[in-house]
Amino acid sequence: MKTGGQLIVDALEANGTDRIYCVPGESYLAVLDALHDSPIRTIVCRQEGGAAMMADCHGRLTGKPGICFVTRGPGATNASAGIHIAMQDSVPVILFIGQVASHAKEREAFQEVDYKRFFGDIAKWVVEIDDAARIPEFVTRAFAVATSGRPGPVVISLPEDMLTSLVEAPAALPHTPVETRPGEAELDALEKLLGNAKRPFVILGGTRWDAEAVARMRAIAEAWSLPVGCSFRRQMLFDHLHPNYAGDVGIGINPKLATAIKQADLVLLIGGRMGEMPSSDYTLLKSPYPDQTLVHVHADAGELGRVYRPALAINASPSAFVEAFAKRKPTATPAWADETPKLHAAYLDWSTPPESGPGSVQMGPIMNYLEKVLPDDAILTNGAGNYATWVHRFHRFRRFATQAAPTSGSMGYGTPAAVAAKELYPDRTVIAFAGDGCFLMNGQEFATAVQYDLPIVVVVVNNGIYGTIRMHQEREYPGRVVATDLKNPDFAALARAYGGHGETVEKTADFALAFERARASGKPAIVEIRLDPEAITPTRTMTQIRDKA
Repeated sequence: MKTGGQLIVDALEANGTDRIYCVPGESYLAVLDALHDSPIRTIVCRQEGGAAMMADCHGRLTGKPGICFVTRGPGATNASAGIHIAMQDSVPVILFIGQVASHAKEREAFQEVDYKRFFGDIAKWVVEIDDAARIPEFVTRAFAVATSGRPGPVVISLPEDMLTSLVEAPAALPHTPVETRPGEAELDALEKLLGNAKRPFVILGGTRWDAEAVARMRAIAEAWSLPVGCSFRRQMLFDHLHPNYAGDVGIGINPKLATAIKQADLVLLIGGRMGEMPSSDYTLLKSPYPDQTLVHVHADAGELGRVYRPALAINASPSAFVEAFAKRKPTATPAWADETPKLHAAYLDWSTPPESGPGSVQMGPIMNYLEKVLPDDAILTNGAGNYATWVHRFHRFRRFATQAAPTSGSMGYGTPAAVAAKELYPDRTVIAFAGDGCFLMNGQEFATAVQYDLPIVVVVVNNGIYGTIRMHQEREYPGRVVATDLKNPDFAALARAYGGHGETVEKTADFALAFERARASGKPAIVEIRLDPEAITPTRTMTQIRDKA
């Protein structure tokens, strides 16, 4: 006989779970007690949103479900921010929520929420386990749902009395991963389309990639001389210094790249969905009928034809597709071979940061410095804000599993993601980028980094405003500033108060030494860059935006 709490932990162990992220709560004490005797590593966090974002980063970098435990009511609602990210970003996450006892349900009991209704639109599956004997069944199914087809979050509600009940239950068995593979007829059709193309373009996106699949995609691009772009915040899927790389297909796209995609006669979209952001509001690829011949490869049949009507739909995971198509070779030098290096040259020009800008600190030289000193396997994380443009446009990603950033555009992601990344890969450099507004949405997870001795470096770009909103505000309603000014703490002093290392950069020349001191400290560190709010984008000042409004 075992308690429901013990059965939960047994099922997690059976499915290969090695760590969980949580904020403790009395509603799932039975699970916490079972974890005491488990080899599963328990990472205690400071807020449920941060814990869920750590679980998302885990799933994003490993392809295995990130596991998060939170308590009922406010704990669950706090965690919903991370679940929304995982859903929009197609990341496998399993969220376990302590629930009120069965006898109190439907009475608006203390912190009671109907989780099927609350999470129904932002999770792949939401279930409440009423019978502890069915825990092995439901947990293993959760792993299967979270990782199959289009990956995403699963939410499991755990009534408190169910977790303490003693039952006989079968031992949990691990889930069986399902790989969706392309058929030979589809590969033949794609080969024929490529043979007739004059201006093809490849866009990589989505999840269910791994390092081996990325290497195979590189070989395909080389064999077919294909220009390759990466979808919004999926830049770790192709080496940016490879001669076939053409740039990121996201917010603020290189105009030359946008033109190339619009003029392409064949677009091969692998793994991605090409939503509003990467499609530039459905202008690069028109919905539902693109101007280009579209070949869409996706692991979930439900995504094929959902937004775009492809000429050829291939129901396959990215890893299975590239494994199969890598065996196909062109019979002659492709007609477009001479154009691919030109797109790469345009990318290199676009991704070279400016050396100057308003104020005493210029981000361009700082990005150039980081490009020189960061190793190829450094992991960069960020949330949302105009500061992220400096990362996405000017950092040249070289390897898989080096980027964790929400395609959903959620603020507050960078710091908790960096904590999870450093805990997963302690020997790798992990840098979080955050704006001043972004950092303070989940900056308390810096305390988690201190607690577990995880020497991340958080670069806080502080311009004293909600920059993205101010930029839009000045463009749409010039001079009418409302609700976008911020009065911030001394972030370096805040880092020291937490027990970490803090640096303040007020001149460009000060950054290199400040960054090196932060890394050498061996502690979690914050390097605050005090940026002039005029430097709102790499190419336009706030005044220029306002004056042209």
